[in-house]
Amino acid sequence: MRTWYFILLLAILGGCTHKTPSVVTGFEGKPLPAFNLLQMDSVTHFNTTKIPTGKPTVIFLFSPYCSYCRAQTEDMAKNAEKIKNIQIYMLSEFPVATLKDYSDQYHLNRYPNITVMQDYEAYFAKYYKAPAVPFIAIYNSDKTLKEVLLGNVGVESIKEVVLK
Repeated sequence: MRTWYFILLLAILGGCTHKTPSVVTGFEGKPLPAFNLLQMDSVTHFNTTKIPTGKPTVIFLFSPYCSYCRAQTEDMAKNAEKIKNIQIYMLSEFPVATLKDYSDQYHLNRYPNITVMQDYEAYFAKYYKAPAVPFIAIYNSDKTLKEVLLGNVGVESIKEVVLK
């Protein structure tokens, strides 16, 4: 009987290992697509072709009303020093005024590597067929997709993928 308890305990502990919740998109190894975004001044358009190479890039699709997105944003703000070498673009389809409020709430303008923009055409979500938010696409320094993570994964999971 003790043997069965031991086997059950091992099975339970084995199921508790940390696994990053990645999503297979079929776009892994492909370049970041070119699409337009609107900056927080609500006038300036930005095309993703202007994202420089040389640094890992994260595209974080979020909703300002999603509690998981808020937790992810809070984690990134708290651990900004750990991700300072990763360029992060936070995209949402919500109105610019809502995005400004969100950015102000988390003081995102303090972090030069974090940029909040409106995906006014919902291009990113449609292109990747994002099933939910937070949807985090991680690109290497050449803007080639490495992996997509779904949910509030935390800074450590993002860094883990970047360093792979």
